[in-house]
Amino acid sequence: MIVCCLLSPLLSAKTVLVVGDSLSAAYNMPVENGWVALLDKRLNQLTGSHDVINASISGDTTSGGLSRLPQALASNQPDIVILALGANDGLRALSLSTLKQNLTEMIELSKAQGSKVLLAGMLLPPNYGPYYTNQFKAIYEELATNHDLPLIPFLLKNIGGVETLIQKDGLHPNAQAQPLILDNVWPYLEPLLKG
Repeated sequence: MIVCCLLSPLLSAKTVLVVGDSLSAAYNMPVENGWVALLDKRLNQLTGSHDVINASISGDTTSGGLSRLPQALASNQPDIVILALGANDGLRALSLSTLKQNLTEMIELSKAQGSKVLLAGMLLPPNYGPYYTNQFKAIYEELATNHDLPLIPFLLKNIGGVETLIQKDGLHPNAQAQPLILDNVWPYLEPLLKG
């Protein structure tokens, strides 16, 4: 409780919109166990006045996210948009130029609406080959630099490849991993919440 009272004056009321895929949609678990719900809980413990909207859909690609984003922006008028898409583009070996273009348009749409953008980077398994995996990773870094955005280098840092934190499908983080995902997001989100 003391922590709450010390931190809450630092954070102003915000609406946070998360646009992602199954990694943010609490895939195969109760939605309240997902990292986005945990973020909502943390923010409301700290301030009591945040709205966190989860516009994540399992299986979504950047093309799907881009098609849904204008309505989500218009409906929610978010102060902050967390873009956590691209994993499915990569796993399906879709065009990297399309991935980059879709993310660029989502960044520009969000900024035009007046939102700050936090970009969540992804990495691909090594079996996709060094060229594709390196180019995929570089897209997030380039977009963050070119658009002056904070970048979470890897949303699943310290989670991907850890058997005890991954569901039986070998891809999706389990409930134990969700607080760790939030811990990966928080250092990059907190400065935006203070702004």
